[in-house]
Amino acid sequence: MVETDGAPAAPQKNKNKQIKYLMLGCGSIGYNILEELDETNDNILIVDSDQKRIDDLRDHRHQAMIGDISDPLLITKIPEPEVVFVLSSNKDANLAAVQNIRKAYPNVNIIARAVDLFSTDLLADNGADVVLYPQQVVAKSAVNHMANLIASRNAQKLHSLLASWTGTLGIITHKNPDPDSISSAMALSVIANDASNGKLATRILYEGNIGHQENRAFVNLLEIKMEHLTKDILTECNYLALVDSVAPGMNNDLPSDTKINIIIDHHSADGVVRENKPDFLESRPEAGATASILTQYLQELYLPLDTKVATALFYGIRADTHEFQRNISSQDLYNAAYLLPHTDRALLEIIMAPSLSQETIDVLGAAIQNREVKQGYLFSNVGYVRNRDAIPQAADMLLTLEGVTTSLVYGITDTHITLSARNKDIRLHVGDVMKEAFSKVPGASAGGHATMAALSIPLNAFSLVKDKEELLSMVIDPILSNFMKLVGISEAEGDET
Repeated sequence: MVETDGAPAAPQKNKNKQIKYLMLGCGSIGYNILEELDETNDNILIVDSDQKRIDDLRDHRHQAMIGDISDPLLITKIPEPEVVFVLSSNKDANLAAVQNIRKAYPNVNIIARAVDLFSTDLLADNGADVVLYPQQVVAKSAVNHMANLIASRNAQKLHSLLASWTGTLGIITHKNPDPDSISSAMALSVIANDASNGKLATRILYEGNIGHQENRAFVNLLEIKMEHLTKDILTECNYLALVDSVAPGMNNDLPSDTKINIIIDHHSADGVVRENKPDFLESRPEAGATASILTQYLQELYLPLDTKVATALFYGIRADTHEFQRNISSQDLYNAAYLLPHTDRALLEIIMAPSLSQETIDVLGAAIQNREVKQGYLFSNVGYVRNRDAIPQAADMLLTLEGVTTSLVYGITDTHITLSARNKDIRLHVGDVMKEAFSKVPGASAGGHATMAALSIPLNAFSLVKDKEELLSMVIDPILSNFMKLVGISEAEGDET
């Protein structure tokens, strides 16, 4: 027999037998881990200083021995494990145990319990691979359960609302729709069809144009049926929904008093003034894409996934998070993982590699040629464009230039002045700055996230000015001056090349 602290220990045969898990200190946490492991008793060895606990564990046919887990000789008397759990309620004993194990077995996996928040770093610095602070684990679990519960109830609320309607639901994407808004509209249509058993028809509507080559490929290859929104179509709809837009007049040309029944968006609704309260509102700024919110709804409602819808939603999340690199959350990744097995991989590859139009290349060239850089901020005027989707593409590309932390590319179309901003400076929330800088511009819609934002100004307020290039400079110069003041750029500073 091996003796530890003068008490009988585990049989000597254990010394020569490989075990998978070593548990130092047990208690309530240890008992729960034993249940979760679902391993044979021969794979686990428990060491604890409480004789009564050891007797109880042995009664349940667990290998258990009494011992002081802080004793440096302890580890020499038991088999080398694959994983060690250090779980006692004694802060000093846990630290000593981690140090002893790491010294004896440099490659073993150690999961340690922190008794207080201050000891988490100490345990990690002394060799623990994972440190668990139970109160923090419970808090995170509670918050995750809360978020899932809210999502589940919102999904059920939306489904019940749609089930009570008959007629036609017009689902309006934002102007010049992108894959996030289009796929979200598709998913909402699926939920509506299931809820109403066909009693509620759905129409996916948009106002602007689909100019980005990837977006055109997306719509064409997935055979997505969309209609240009007109006043006649608007009157034909009994109900209206906005996806990827937080209110009428924001990223769309709807009058502010338009009655919208459903709003689902991943932008913040804080500070948004509404003339009519929607029947259902989901604003989740922590989500990377509206498509992610709708994907979670589909899961919560246990609805079957059509390949085209799954492909569209996956691409919508991927595109709006810039290939899972921007504004991404763990829930977004979980939703994307849920969608991936149901997608058409071949279609995804084709959509992601479309040909560039000549105009897009011209706009990218103009953005490069006309760039001005001040203290890491890049500004570029691309002038008149027919395809406004080339502007955010240019902003994305110019952000990759060396020394550039924020890019702002702007131009003018037949109907709007438009600006796209991209940012990788963690000190700046470009969406908030854009919103503040352009808040006093008549009719302007501005805002976004920390890393990406946009501005749109309708031209109907400037009908007396005929020359578009002159109008662009006249309107944008004072706006950019305000932006530069907000971020602390001196306009007198010489431009960088």
